[in-house]
Amino acid sequence: MMTKNSVLVVILVLASLLFSGCGMFDDDGIFRNKSRDYLMAEEAPYIEVPEGLDGGAVGELYRVPAIPETSVLEELEGTPRPQVLSTNVLEEVVKIQSLPSGRWILINRIPGEVWPRVRSILSRNGVPTARADAGQGLLETVWLEFDDDPANHHRYRFSITQGVQPKSTEISVLHMAMTKEGDIPPWPATSFDEEREKTMLNVLASELAGDQSSGTVSMLAQQIGGESKVDIVTPTGQAPYLLLRLDYDRSWASVGYSVSREHFQVLDQDRSAGVFYVHQQRDEAEDKPGFIRRMLGAEVEETQPKTDFQVLLIRGDHGIEVRVYDAQKADLARSEAVRLLKKIRANLS
Repeated sequence: MMTKNSVLVVILVLASLLFSGCGMFDDDGIFRNKSRDYLMAEEAPYIEVPEGLDGGAVGELYRVPAIPETSVLEELEGTPRPQVLSTNVLEEVVKIQSLPSGRWILINRIPGEVWPRVRSILSRNGVPTARADAGQGLLETVWLEFDDDPANHHRYRFSITQGVQPKSTEISVLHMAMTKEGDIPPWPATSFDEEREKTMLNVLASELAGDQSSGTVSMLAQQIGGESKVDIVTPTGQAPYLLLRLDYDRSWASVGYSVSREHFQVLDQDRSAGVFYVHQQRDEAEDKPGFIRRMLGAEVEETQPKTDFQVLLIRGDHGIEVRVYDAQKADLARSEAVRLLKKIRANLS
């Protein structure tokens, strides 16, 4: 049996270990707390590659995108409220969109995630890839033979670019054909056979919608498609605007779709002038009389919607500029203009 002195010694040893253990996780302890080390991080200079050597392999692995909206924060007091999430970011949506100028697949996932999924789909369906350029977002298949056209070879080019919505991707397909004895032609501007292009788009969209490998992200494909197609530009001392690097027809259709969704309603539009007259719907519950008023015979007043602001599309030097004004075409407050532009951008298609 243990004596009283032995018990006392054990208690003292355990107590000393307990109190010393509390300091083991201090900054000067054995197990130093590293949770705030990032605050001491310093920016290191870029690696300089000597002339005549290729520096592509030493580029930035995690590129920090530019933030073009910082000048707005200088005019705001306090922390601005976060922007409400668009309804199309909460679940994956895959759809085919088309205009007279072309058609494409739209998926609300980043290009770095879509790239490996498209490659996997092609591989599973027995369509080998002859060329894969992640930087340009291009996938080209080998020459294929179809039973219904034995005299010709066929191949496809898949172009994966950033979408107009934040964190979205657009996939377009180009079809080419050639006779088996002919010379290889260059890639055309439009598909040789639109029906084969549509078929491939439908197959790919269906596969993407049922694909379960959405967790894979390609580090090589982070910069697919180059610069963003849409930016909110906030020049100092000038009204902010939305810059669309698209053709006018696509810009008009995208903005028209955006200002017709959620709480927006287009009352009138003039394509020749490039303007939408938009009403912003309020919560219907705010306009309805309460229970007591309804008991006393109050009725809901039906008011005619009126124009709350105008959305104007202007051809600029760098693309299509989308500007917002009030009902009388006067400038809005800077913070209000940016708020509306963000909502328009979130709903673009």
